[in-house]
Amino acid sequence: MSNQEKSYEVQHAEDIEKSSFAQNVSYSETPEINPFDGLTVEQVVQNATKFAQDHDMADEAETFAKGAAIAYDGRTSHLTTEEAAIIEMEVTHKWKQPKTLYYMTVMSAMCAIVQGMDETVINGAQLYFFPEFGVDKLSNSEWIEGIVVGAPYLCCCVLACALTEPLNRFLGRRGVIFLSCFIAGAASIWEAFTYSWVQMFLARLVLGFGIGPKSTTVPVYSAECAPAPIRGALVMMWQMWTAFGIMLGYVVDVIFIPRGNLSETVSWRIMMGSTVVAPILVCLQVYMVPESPRWYIKKNRYRDAFNSLVKFRNSKIQAARDLYYMTLMIEINDKMNEGHNAFWDIFAVGRNRRALYASQIVMFMQQFCGVNVIAYYSSQIFRDSGFSVTDSIVASLGFGILNFLFALPAVFTIDTYGRRSLALCTLPFLSITLLFAGFSFWIPGETARIGCVALGIYLFTIFYSPGMGPVPFTYSAEAFPLHVRDIGMSLATITLWGFNFVLSLTWPPLLKAFKPQGAFGYYAAWNMAGFLLVFFFVPETKGLTLEELDNVFEIPTSKFIEYQLENLPLNFKRHVLFQKDLPRPEPLYNLSV
Repeated sequence: MSNQEKSYEVQHAEDIEKSSFAQNVSYSETPEINPFDGLTVEQVVQNATKFAQDHDMADEAETFAKGAAIAYDGRTSHLTTEEAAIIEMEVTHKWKQPKTLYYMTVMSAMCAIVQGMDETVINGAQLYFFPEFGVDKLSNSEWIEGIVVGAPYLCCCVLACALTEPLNRFLGRRGVIFLSCFIAGAASIWEAFTYSWVQMFLARLVLGFGIGPKSTTVPVYSAECAPAPIRGALVMMWQMWTAFGIMLGYVVDVIFIPRGNLSETVSWRIMMGSTVVAPILVCLQVYMVPESPRWYIKKNRYRDAFNSLVKFRNSKIQAARDLYYMTLMIEINDKMNEGHNAFWDIFAVGRNRRALYASQIVMFMQQFCGVNVIAYYSSQIFRDSGFSVTDSIVASLGFGILNFLFALPAVFTIDTYGRRSLALCTLPFLSITLLFAGFSFWIPGETARIGCVALGIYLFTIFYSPGMGPVPFTYSAEAFPLHVRDIGMSLATITLWGFNFVLSLTWPPLLKAFKPQGAFGYYAAWNMAGFLLVFFFVPETKGLTLEELDNVFEIPTSKFIEYQLENLPLNFKRHVLFQKDLPRPEPLYNLSV
């Protein structure tokens, strides 16, 4: 904060101290990215009034003046008692939000359910359709199994995610969600009516067009609509409800296990075709929620952006405040990037590059922590440990249930403890539990072996769900500035789905070559490597506005690493030895208001 701002606030100290906006949505004090630097509150109010008049919102000029004053220094003394109480609720009742915001969250959750079911119904179905298609009789059966399971993620990596940025530019967030869910539903029907492994491969390849753009767009859409104090929780709903969809996929597999008059052929076709229901529901409701206000700003449709924010906020003043501030930050960003190529800038500009490799690390580790080995092949893993085919599918349901249940706490912890902290806390345990599960295959007794393998997998899931589950998508959706956000998120999801394909393709031959002990140990080692990567290259992003994160990623990597090493002994004592009475390290960023 500038000295001018501080001197002005002496008479408003108590008001500033109580202000929820000042406490929870701090703005950058760096002169290059502070839109209020050198201005008095009167000038800010005057500029906001002119902004409303220039953008066909003259009827809301007073509202924008009030909102701008709040954005300037958090004051509420100029508001009515009722207006001030609504602003105060941003601290005291941060979950008291409009119904539209929660309806948007429900719609996004349905998208995630589509995603989860598309990923896991094949877990049980493959036990039946691969033998029916004669794949098990082929010499290269393990590679065919891998490429069929991984086909959607191959498509995501090679083409589908790359289409996300142009699709979002022309269709908007809602249009991309509608199109991707329509494709996902059509592909589901095709999967149910295939008669060879080649047809199944092609159907699942098309399914990638319904997975890639959706996985990129929905977290960004949620991040752009949510208020900062609960943004992390709402964005991570994507992962939580993906976990629910994963569980639902296992539930479908269990329900349609072949029995009585239900043949194996009919059984797996119902399993694969069941994923058509959720996409239909999304397509019916996606246009009943407002478009992203930031997308409207990019299209110079400010009135539409304001109307969208009004539906996503508790008051017009909050909507005006957020619209005015994000517009100023976007204008500064645009001026800084005028004449620049967005794709080039994501690599050439240090701030963008640091956000890129941080998001790449967390996306890579979400795959190479080993979770989708279990998500896609748990039925085979349980069968190899000694379970029957039917019991293997039921045991996989246990993985799905735990994956969902232990994702629930992350709704609260991700904005309390932060994205970086959750990743660092869970990665070592993922390594330990994978080693336990893998080494359990050496146990000679079948009962003990089955129990220990299941225990290791279940414990892995318990640690994964609140940590590496929600962190990557939440982090990647908020790390990039608007100028490169679509491209950055596309690159992040390309990495995610690319390594997802690598994992799904290589697990069968990896298992054949190194047995379960070596295969699980391989991913256990990657979790330890991931811990070091997150520690040295992934800064925290919790509790900051999307625009203010510029200040975080402006810090050079060398300075960030030096800071972490200098404070390693102190942080080890505080967080590992629980010596909480020790002082906190000096902050790396100056973000206080």
